[in-house]
Amino acid sequence: MNTGAPHYPFTAVVGMAELRLALLLNAVSPAVGGVLVRGEKGTAKSTAVRALAALLPEVAVVPGCRFSCDPAAPDAGCPDGPHEAARTHAMRAARMVELPVGASEDRLAGALDIERALAEGRKTFEPGLLAQAHRGVLYVDEVNLLHDHLVDLLLDAAAMGANYVEREGVSVRHAARFLLVGTMNPEEGELRPQLLDRFGLTVEVAASREPAERAEVVRRRLAYDADAAGFAARWAAEEDALRARIAAARALLPAVVLGDAALRQITATCAAFEVDGMRADIVMARTATALAAWSGRTEVAAEDVRQAALLALPHRRRRNPFDAPGLDEEKLDDTLREHGGPGEGPPDGDGGGAPPGAADGPDAAPREQPGDTGPAGPAPRQPGADTPRNPAPQDPSGTDDAPEPPGSAPAATRAPAEEPGAEPHPPGTAPPPSEAQPAAPAEPFRTRRLDVPGVGEGAAGRRSRARTAHGRTTGARRPRGALGALHLAATVQAAAPHQHTRGRRGPGLVVRRDDLREAVREGRESNLVLFAVDASGSMGARQRMGAVKGAVLSLLLDAYQRRDKVGLVTFRGRDAELALPPTSSVDAAAVRLERLPTGGRTPLAAGLLRARETLRVERLRDPARRPLLVVVTDGRATGGREPVGRAARAARLLAAEGVASVVVDCESGPVRLGLAGELARELRGTAVALGELRAEAVSGLVREAREDRRAPAVPEGPGTGRGPASSRRAA
Repeated sequence: MNTGAPHYPFTAVVGMAELRLALLLNAVSPAVGGVLVRGEKGTAKSTAVRALAALLPEVAVVPGCRFSCDPAAPDAGCPDGPHEAARTHAMRAARMVELPVGASEDRLAGALDIERALAEGRKTFEPGLLAQAHRGVLYVDEVNLLHDHLVDLLLDAAAMGANYVEREGVSVRHAARFLLVGTMNPEEGELRPQLLDRFGLTVEVAASREPAERAEVVRRRLAYDADAAGFAARWAAEEDALRARIAAARALLPAVVLGDAALRQITATCAAFEVDGMRADIVMARTATALAAWSGRTEVAAEDVRQAALLALPHRRRRNPFDAPGLDEEKLDDTLREHGGPGEGPPDGDGGGAPPGAADGPDAAPREQPGDTGPAGPAPRQPGADTPRNPAPQDPSGTDDAPEPPGSAPAATRAPAEEPGAEPHPPGTAPPPSEAQPAAPAEPFRTRRLDVPGVGEGAAGRRSRARTAHGRTTGARRPRGALGALHLAATVQAAAPHQHTRGRRGPGLVVRRDDLREAVREGRESNLVLFAVDASGSMGARQRMGAVKGAVLSLLLDAYQRRDKVGLVTFRGRDAELALPPTSSVDAAAVRLERLPTGGRTPLAAGLLRARETLRVERLRDPARRPLLVVVTDGRATGGREPVGRAARAARLLAAEGVASVVVDCESGPVRLGLAGELARELRGTAVALGELRAEAVSGLVREAREDRRAPAVPEGPGTGRGPASSRRAA
């Protein structure tokens, strides 16, 4: 909401040299391809992006054009055109347009008035956010929460510089060139690697751990909140100087030469890091050229290539969602030295200093503000000065790798703290291997698809059948509110019987609002996949638990690819705990799983009840998202009074609430009790043996699940339960 207060000045942002540099390089050369800003919450990601728009030069536009055509080179295909060579023009500030997470496709791309097009034969187009952002900045906060089809549409427009809107044979095209900036918190889920690759640069940001720098951030923010206009006025000179430097760099950019030696370093670097495709090479070349222009040089140097690699390659190194983005800087320096010309190579020093042009950039050091009390403190520590570029994430449990106290046993052999309800072992003896150290998960594999029966209406995804905005057309209905996708045949069929009474005389079809029909489409939705994992002593054999963790890790990877939310409940000892509340971040679930210890009794009933409570709370938050409960256990309920009976009653409660369930049977050995199958029957779910989860093992083992909840098909074999959760070959 615009309150009329000036934006926080870009030059007043403390630290974050790489973020500021990446944004400025895109301001100098929008062809770089935008910036994706990754970081924890509260790190001024949005503040820096909004402040950038005020630094961009004003743009000249054709008066009255809704698509901001340039008078010097108007778009020949502009829907408001054709524009003759404009004798007059209007000047306006470059816009910063924000794309909300919940925006519709029509809001982003624009909307056609289909009713008017049918009745009058006229194309009436209402511009969307892409048109508004033309020649400005398009900002997407929490881009990782945006629906995939909107991200695809957005990135296609950014890559082509044009937006195409087609509805039932009516087509509109307009120019859409903008500086794309997205921000995201990785804790809330990752972008797919294909989408990550479409962003030119990526920057990781984190809050400073230096007290002096944090104090300066607070001091400036309080001063801005107290008097925004006065604060902005105190930084006006720095803003003007930076604005002038951007304009000068833009003017110099066409004269910058990318020599053969620099180009050889760029291509050798991309090849050395095994980056897929050629987009990385092109982005690095454009970034290095912009860096040279920003530094006032007309030739790309080795230091430009190095900094371009640090900004353009880390996010392109991810091969699966569990890989952390990053770059081996020692390998980078070796590659640049090997393929550089005489006297060329990475800059001297530790290789992680301030980027080119940053020393005299917006805030080389915090300055003392007029009216502020006390000195600003020491200069902020720039990323890479004496800390790793991508520090390892902190242990969510809060433990550190602190030095061992004198006389203590090595960490690998020391017994862990006694867990409540864990099976005690005799004093002076080593604990069982399952309690000494969590078992490492086995190698992930491609799993068969587990889905929820019926047809839902949840968020678009790739798991279960659902009525969605995209997919195959299965029918037509009257519009519910604004018209979505027109079903042309059904609309004509509804209007045809009334043409005589409506006085039709010519060839045109007389269509009224009541005749319109929208298409009902069926696609796939994402689900909430809640894992309930048995971590008791009966699961504790190291090889066995490693296989179980590998299977769950494989299912997590499958959930990532199908855009699901995931949660993790574990049970062992005397109780169950929600190890990970439902989230879109499968990375966090994988970390919790790898650290999962085993031991103690099997409170199966407690695990099921904790899962039921978690699903109840999540149902209130997101009623349209259907859950799938995956229970990973051997079914041996122990501990407490009537453990088997209590587990059966808990399972029946879940079944009565219609929760689709799959029981992954982890029982092994020559003698099998079939307890997991009994549990699946109580849940009215499906039992799947651990070895049957692999997609290649599905053929011949599983029949197609029927959609009838009362009598669904299930995998054949002994100990198999029946229920609503179906299982099919992975797509």
